[in-house]
Amino acid sequence: MKHIPNLITSLNLASGFISVIFVINGDLVTASWLLLAAMIFDFLDGFSARLMKAYSDIGKELDSLADVISFGLAPATIIYRLLERSMELSGPFTAGNTGLTTCAILLSTAIMPVCAGLRLAIFNTDETQSRSFKGLPTPANALAVISLVISARYSGSAAATWLITSTPALVVLTIILSLLMVSRIPLLSLKTNNLRFRGNEGLYILVLLAGISFVLGGGLGAAYLLIPVYIVSSLAGRLFR
Repeated sequence: MKHIPNLITSLNLASGFISVIFVINGDLVTASWLLLAAMIFDFLDGFSARLMKAYSDIGKELDSLADVISFGLAPATIIYRLLERSMELSGPFTAGNTGLTTCAILLSTAIMPVCAGLRLAIFNTDETQSRSFKGLPTPANALAVISLVISARYSGSAAATWLITSTPALVVLTIILSLLMVSRIPLLSLKTNNLRFRGNEGLYILVLLAGISFVLGGGLGAAYLLIPVYIVSSLAGRLFR
């Protein structure tokens, strides 16, 4: 029983790796759903560890390694492929046949897995983040990326479609998400011990704004707003304290 959380964490890692394979083959939608599965496994491994009291140092390290792959490398790979498409590159990227500017744009995606790794290293050594986060959690980083792909694919959202087809927008998105991960901005943790409004103001604001966004945006068409709404709710919730 004590190995069940680590098994679930391994499924997270496997989902991230398989997602990268689908990105390489050009199927960004399936890759995005696989990362959503990785997020579910990421939640379940912690839940099962708490339920069975199966904590271990190996589990903690394995969780961070899996998150770097699934929520750092994989979403960066998706953005890399989107950049290739937005610039309409005729052939694969190589050092010999790619211009300096194009090369710099494509390789800018490396900042995302690097910042994800830094974010996880900081989180593992920062005891102040037990009840709230400082900086964007790595699963939220991945969700910000895949929600664009899903919104554009299933709803035809004009905003999401523009974001995934604009080279400057993709570069800016990469930099912003990466810097948010290593920032010290206080953000909500979805863990709560009760349902009272007091002390959970940010969580209730998040539910309200997410509901409004989905109604006005037509369901999946508003999926790309989840992370902006999460950040706004986190900051707004602090006003009540």
